[in-house]
Amino acid sequence: MNILLSGTVGSTAYGLAHAGSDIDRLGMFAAPTEELHGLHRPAESHVTTGPDTTLHEAAKFCRLALKGNPTLTELLWLDTYEIRTPLGDELVGMRRAFASTAAVRDAYLGYATRQFRKLRARGDGTHRADTRERMLKHARHLVRLLRQGEELHATGHLTIRLADPDAVRAMAEWIVTEPDRALVLLSRAEDRFGAPGVLPAAPDEAAVEAWLRRVRAAFYAPRARRAA
Repeated sequence: MNILLSGTVGSTAYGLAHAGSDIDRLGMFAAPTEELHGLHRPAESHVTTGPDTTLHEAAKFCRLALKGNPTLTELLWLDTYEIRTPLGDELVGMRRAFASTAAVRDAYLGYATRQFRKLRARGDGTHRADTRERMLKHARHLVRLLRQGEELHATGHLTIRLADPDAVRAMAEWIVTEPDRALVLLSRAEDRFGAPGVLPAAPDEAAVEAWLRRVRAAFYAPRARRAA
């Protein structure tokens, strides 16, 4: 599949995994350039289970990452990779080109707010054990997203593995017993995202476009040449 970059993401990468946690893998691949010119374009994503793996085509990956998508962004900031080709290495080297003030704020604060809404919809955490565990997961994601987004906004760097996972778990427990407590975190995050940061007003789309064109050139192999 011409995988350019892949690694383990999610709770394992954050340091929040427990005995029953799934192992999630995320990656990016390049479709053969010739297949992009036909009537039917190739699939832009492939999702499999056992282990859980999601692979996005290079162009889709870039479009989502330019919008600040937290899940896609973390692939560019992992400490270790299972696959890291030269083109993947180039992308990691230019990862700051994807970040911009508005996109990071909207994506990270937006994702965290959605986790809060899910928490509210599920109640006060006094339900069945499986419901409580789902609420804890939403709360952990909320805390993590805000921490990571605030760091990226303020410093231009994204730390995937949390320095204090136990503190994040404790904060999640505190939130689950009374979900509206998360409003304090969301309000504080809005203030921090509103303060001056180091990110540019717009991402460097020209650099991303140039990289994608190098990918297309690298995987262009006309049928006549292949037959020869």
